[in-house]
Amino acid sequence: MAYDYRPFAYSAPKGLTAQESRHKVAIIGAGPIGLAMAIELANHGVAAVVLDDNNVVSVGSRAICWSKRSLEILDRLGVGEQSVTKGVTWKVGRTFHKEKEVFNFDLLPEDGHKMPAFVNLQQYYVEEYLVDRALALGIDLRWKNKVVAIDRHDDHAALTVETPDGTYGLEADWVIACDGARSPLRGMLGLDFEGELFEERFLIADIQMEADFPSERWFWFEPAFHSGQSALLHKQPDNIYRVDLQLGWDTDPEVEKLPERIIPRIEKVVGHRNFTLDWTSIYTFQCRRLRSFVHGPVLFVGDSAHIVSPFGARGGNGGLQDVDALGWRLAAVVKGAQPAAILAGYDRERVFGADENLLNSSRSTRFMSPEPGVERLFRDAVLHLASRVDFARPMVNSGRLSRPCTYPLIAPDADLPEGARPGAGGPDAPLGKAWLLDTLGRDFVVLALGQPAPKVDGARSLQPEMNDQLQRRYLGTAERAIYLIRPDQVVAARWITASSEDISAALSAAWGA
Repeated sequence: MAYDYRPFAYSAPKGLTAQESRHKVAIIGAGPIGLAMAIELANHGVAAVVLDDNNVVSVGSRAICWSKRSLEILDRLGVGEQSVTKGVTWKVGRTFHKEKEVFNFDLLPEDGHKMPAFVNLQQYYVEEYLVDRALALGIDLRWKNKVVAIDRHDDHAALTVETPDGTYGLEADWVIACDGARSPLRGMLGLDFEGELFEERFLIADIQMEADFPSERWFWFEPAFHSGQSALLHKQPDNIYRVDLQLGWDTDPEVEKLPERIIPRIEKVVGHRNFTLDWTSIYTFQCRRLRSFVHGPVLFVGDSAHIVSPFGARGGNGGLQDVDALGWRLAAVVKGAQPAAILAGYDRERVFGADENLLNSSRSTRFMSPEPGVERLFRDAVLHLASRVDFARPMVNSGRLSRPCTYPLIAPDADLPEGARPGAGGPDAPLGKAWLLDTLGRDFVVLALGQPAPKVDGARSLQPEMNDQLQRRYLGTAERAIYLIRPDQVVAARWITASSEDISAALSAAWGA
């Protein structure tokens, strides 16, 4: 059954008839990133108003692959288990050259994780769950409220907002742009991306059909059934399948988006005509970003700040990591607990994360669409060898899948044989009937393993009972350790043992700009 696109109710904002008090935070865009941002702030006790020029979830599945790290973030937002239940869980990816399988991978993490490696779930479902969660938290969602102008000041920004009932003004101490790759707000501020535009065209087609394809990611280089360089097949809920076909730069997008062109192509992929088109799009892509994501009282998050190719599922997943890195910091600033200078940490870390995504995305694209000459010879040689010898298989690049980056933190780092080092996300582990990440929550936590937990102002202390998974993921062969975990559950520091003074100093550094 096709998704039911039900519109959200518009109501006239009070700003049309009376001056509103200045808001602490205004978020522009009610896609998955804007909604996640509002919920994350609400979870830290900060109210935000969300403005969106539409009144329906995104049309078409769009982002579909949600990584384990993203599912952990969504879980903290209150929609993780719902997303996993509805989604198609998968772990195996297969890569073919023509008709021969040359490489496969298994993403299943070791036992003892709450969330799976990857879930395929259409973006409209994720948005629906986030809207419901936002409304349950009392977040002010304003549909059909289109921001048409912005005026920045030292301590706030003034927005002009159009509605079906007229135009009004709205002020906020902080404005967060979550308005997508074409970001009107970015244009209003005269900002532009830096990076690379790829001259290549692709067809996305979501089809509905009954089929026995396994819940796996299948990728073909130079398939016999398609004249382009590559093809991709993914399974989604509701018997929806994603087909992605490389078309070539010389194709006419107006011609290629016609059903009479699309249907025969899809028929060759799936081997029959017993399917219906659910959504299609012809796209090109960029690997680009803003130089900085912080511009006075205006903060850029998600695709408004950076954009990559869809290969590797880095768009939506990277945007959720932006939310994760910004939420706890901005909440502390809004509450007056920390100076605005700490937001430089968000900018520094997420620019680093974006650059890592851009690099991997560009490499994937070049492997999939090599230039004639050396690039093409290298790609073809790797594919030839990969079907014969093990060493070449990791070199096959059909879209390195999204992995959270490890931030380059300068912090105390014990020489432990295993465990997440500073800058990396803390791995999950079972704690009886609970989970470690759930227990960490949204605070700074001193996690003491194999020893008492020191008491430190500004952080909770946690000393769980040891088990095999905790031992393996945090200690290895060591007998004890102390970790300082940030509110985004990134490791801030680690020691074999530490005093309260040591931990307090690391805590101050973790907050600092």
